[in-house]
Amino acid sequence: MFVRKSFAGVGLGIVAALTLSGCSAGADDGTVTLQMVENLTNPVRTEVLEGLIADFEAENEGIKVELISPPTNQADQKIQQMLQSGSGVDVVEVRDIAAGSYEANGWLADMSDELADWDGWENLTENAAKYATNADGETYFVPYGFYGLSLFYRSDLVEDAGFDGPPASWDELLEQATAIQESGDDKYGYAFRGGTNGNSNVVVAIEAYVADQLDPENGFKLTDGSSIFAAPEARNALETYFSLFEDASPPSSVAWGYPEMVEGFSNGSTAFLLQDPEVIATVQQSQAISTDQWDTAPLLMGPTGKAIQPMATAGWGTAAASEHKAEAAQLIAFLSEGDASTTFTEENSMVPILKDAADSDFYKTGAWASYVTMNDNPDTYVTVTQPRDVAWWTEWVQKSDSELQQVLIGDMTQEELLESWDAYWVDKWKNS
Repeated sequence: MFVRKSFAGVGLGIVAALTLSGCSAGADDGTVTLQMVENLTNPVRTEVLEGLIADFEAENEGIKVELISPPTNQADQKIQQMLQSGSGVDVVEVRDIAAGSYEANGWLADMSDELADWDGWENLTENAAKYATNADGETYFVPYGFYGLSLFYRSDLVEDAGFDGPPASWDELLEQATAIQESGDDKYGYAFRGGTNGNSNVVVAIEAYVADQLDPENGFKLTDGSSIFAAPEARNALETYFSLFEDASPPSSVAWGYPEMVEGFSNGSTAFLLQDPEVIATVQQSQAISTDQWDTAPLLMGPTGKAIQPMATAGWGTAAASEHKAEAAQLIAFLSEGDASTTFTEENSMVPILKDAADSDFYKTGAWASYVTMNDNPDTYVTVTQPRDVAWWTEWVQKSDSELQQVLIGDMTQEELLESWDAYWVDKWKNS
């Protein structure tokens, strides 16, 4: 349960900005009201944010924050509409998969001036600092944490099916998930992602199969410059991956996105789930599955004995149309330092952005143990950067999700999907 804490003030640069800007008041008494919109809404997360906002307001009497929490499956569209209209939002949750298009459309403000003297920069991890500042020295969002895939599994169902432990590879996952589904106890093997952002897990599988040839600076490319989708190994990856849907997943998962996948696992109806660490908190809150029935395992390896961990993040940014950019940056700085940041990452089970937070016992026990294993074995669990910051990423997601659906319903072959994805990225790289 979230516990309210007190937090320190923000850096001198933001205070100075407030003093000099003469920001227009949001009310007759001089109070400025910030509109803040979150993207990955769930009740527990929203409660945490509301608590942190209340503490911010207590330390900044002239600022009020109104949190907008659209349903997850409508959030992307809602936020895009708000940013396009240029009204109704000051602080916006920015996912790395949307950052490129937001920046290209001019919807985000560069916060580098407001945050120039922020002393919180010193405690950001290398990855957090990297994502907070682009090559031109601009800051369009400050990460609040990082995601890293692991395999959530029902330890009781794995044991009942006769296996000694969770699967370590994609082939073993297919074997175990199929066996559990065929056991006849009304349990499904795998929480398949066939709906929104379903392309992401397809790519992770392909990357694992081409691990020895992968360019770590661009997880969609091989070291010879070709796309991963043109590699012969990609065909083997798809055969295994789509067999998970055909032989070991609920039929309804053809349309499952994040909420449905997580619910399918946390209510005990599916045995395996590939997801980010924030799901740990959600599963822990479920009344349908007890602590001794589930755990996490490291990300699945391909035939070469390696797994590929795509670096993924999200954070808080200021809308370009905001009339209260200094106050927005003040809120973002508050959420990105000290106990506020640590509380948010721990309550949402995310990899922290602060150097000193990673030493907490919180990240070394229980369901987090698999992440420690992966961090301790970087040659096996290889971290790569995917091209999520390109301006066309949203277009890519829409295209790839649509074609994934076509394969699932039989309107496109696996080979046609790979040819289409390869042609798409080769063309984009050629013309960008």
